[in-house]
Amino acid sequence: MIQLLAFYLFAIIVCVSGACTILSRNPVHSVLWLILAFFNAAGLMVLVGAEFIAMLLVIVYVGAVAVLFLFVVMMLDIDFTELRAGVMKYAAVGALLALALVAEIIVAVGAWSAGTLALGRRVAPVQDGVPNIEAIGQLLYTRYLFVFEGAGLVLLVAMIGAIVLTYRKRSDVRPQNIARQNARRAKDATRNMNPAVGQGMDL
Repeated sequence: MIQLLAFYLFAIIVCVSGACTILSRNPVHSVLWLILAFFNAAGLMVLVGAEFIAMLLVIVYVGAVAVLFLFVVMMLDIDFTELRAGVMKYAAVGALLALALVAEIIVAVGAWSAGTLALGRRVAPVQDGVPNIEAIGQLLYTRYLFVFEGAGLVLLVAMIGAIVLTYRKRSDVRPQNIARQNARRAKDATRNMNPAVGQGMDL
């Protein structure tokens, strides 16, 4: 009984917060509603026994992605008048995407009603009673080890490529002397000043 009540509570809050994320006029409020949706989605994952997915939702999406969105939105100087004026230009494309998503949801509900498919058991069979975190770890580091390492190499190459593409060698600034910076002491870098009341400071 308590599981059913918790499911409906989390599910209703996810749906409401997701709708508020889309309908909110303030981008900061939209990101906050999105964070609430992520937290309640993590609760749903815990209810179905996927605590690893719930942990990923909280750590990765809430702790990194949503907070990054929030910082970016708060730092941007958004012109809301211009933003609202450009909505109708892409209304037709948005309507088509919405219809496509509704069609996908209807197909998914119909497939689920027809009967569950044990695809996970056929693709990656695990023993009964093994926690999903342990099962995922066993699969990643045994059966899918090379794929996992390949994904890590792809991410490493992407990170190095981003650094190389954004690196610029500026000629209008003084060149950096790392050895001189490391040899510098605190007494050479700071001075204790005691200015009189009402007077400025001589630099």
